Amino acid sequence: MATFKVEGGHQLKGEITPQGAKNEVLQILCAVLLTPEKIKIENIPNIIDVNKLISILGDLGVKVNQLSEHTYEFQADEVNIDYLSSDAFKEDGKKLRGSIMLVGPMLARFGKGYIPKPGGDKIGRRRLDTHFEGFINLGAKFRYNKEEHFYGVESPRLQGADMLLDEASVTGTANIVMAAVLAKGTTTIYNAACEPYLQQLCNMLNRMGAKITGVGSNLLTIEGVEKLGGTDHRILPDMIEIGSWIGMAAMTQSELTIKNVSWENLGQIPRVFRKLGVKLEKRGDDIYVPQQDSYEIESYIDGSMLTVSDAPWPGFTPDLLSIILVMATQAKGTVLIHQKMFESRLFFVDKLIDMGAKVILCDPHRATVVGMNHKHTLKATTMTSPDIRAGISLLIAALSAKGTSTIHNVEQIDRGYQNIVERLQAVGAKIERIE
Repeated sequence: MATFKVEGGHQLKGEITPQGAKNEVLQILCAVLLTPEKIKIENIPNIIDVNKLISILGDLGVKVNQLSEHTYEFQADEVNIDYLSSDAFKEDGKKLRGSIMLVGPMLARFGKGYIPKPGGDKIGRRRLDTHFEGFINLGAKFRYNKEEHFYGVESPRLQGADMLLDEASVTGTANIVMAAVLAKGTTTIYNAACEPYLQQLCNMLNRMGAKITGVGSNLLTIEGVEKLGGTDHRILPDMIEIGSWIGMAAMTQSELTIKNVSWENLGQIPRVFRKLGVKLEKRGDDIYVPQQDSYEIESYIDGSMLTVSDAPWPGFTPDLLSIILVMATQAKGTVLIHQKMFESRLFFVDKLIDMGAKVILCDPHRATVVGMNHKHTLKATTMTSPDIRAGISLLIAALSAKGTSTIHNVEQIDRGYQNIVERLQAVGAKIERIE
């Protein structure tokens, strides 16, 4: 188990470039299974979860050619369907939640898709019903082996259907879209997820020959086609990383420039940070965060306390609420953080309280943060990262704290952030990794 040793209290300065978006690339990689032709993907982040999925694709028989550090070429012209029933896949697939999105493409092209119950962050219940109900609506037969926790869907040819999703699941929408593009007839998906990463997937599929309309809305119409071809695709910058660097700059009273952020795809993110008092400047396609001695939380027009909550896109992403919470501990003012979509994402607050933060955990979904306005710095401590997003939040807290902190189980952070030690050292952070 690896550990980060972090000497806090130092200001950062310089430029940092966000990696490719993890939540997009997991969808895009699964889509290569929809065609026997070559697909080139640029800006793939070098992180554990993505590398695991690329390894699974290779074991499935997909030809994987790494052209450069972040560019790959894939060709799924000799797929080994039997691998899906192997013990090796049952072991590998359950380690990665994104492996669920292999099912839609495999079902659409080869008539069958299997998956072990996938793992991932321990952030509460993350059910798979939306995925499988969508496949069943398209005519697939569903089966589940309780002893092995192994799911399967089969159909010789899917049939288009109208469906209303019970939740705007991003991975669920992606999976159903990838299944429907090769189905016979027309499929409509209402209450579809519409975040930029899903739009990227739909645009890529359209370049491959799919017929998807309504992209960017919550009503998608998909006219099935007989086959799809190859294409080139570039992954967007990771909006969660961008938000992480904004929070890190504010918390450490630092001046940072975040390069090539794709402003048009950031949605509510700049607005929410500004509500917390953080100054942001748009410089071309970069975000410039000036050094601030203090940042003050806004109140509502009637003077009542600000609430920051998550919601499906175009609402504020749940992946950044932990960053907002940590950053608020050194703001001027008080804010209520309301995590609506997952019930265990606030369970790292006790570690912040140990560091001296003034946080009241109201229930599994809500925390009230009383900012200390940098009058009282956090204290260094020893802690363990519970998941990717809490882990990066604790790292930000450690960078601002007085003294040297130790963070264990940092493999969780590695799953979402590439070369983080080297990248932070480049902007002046005092951090080292101990294996």
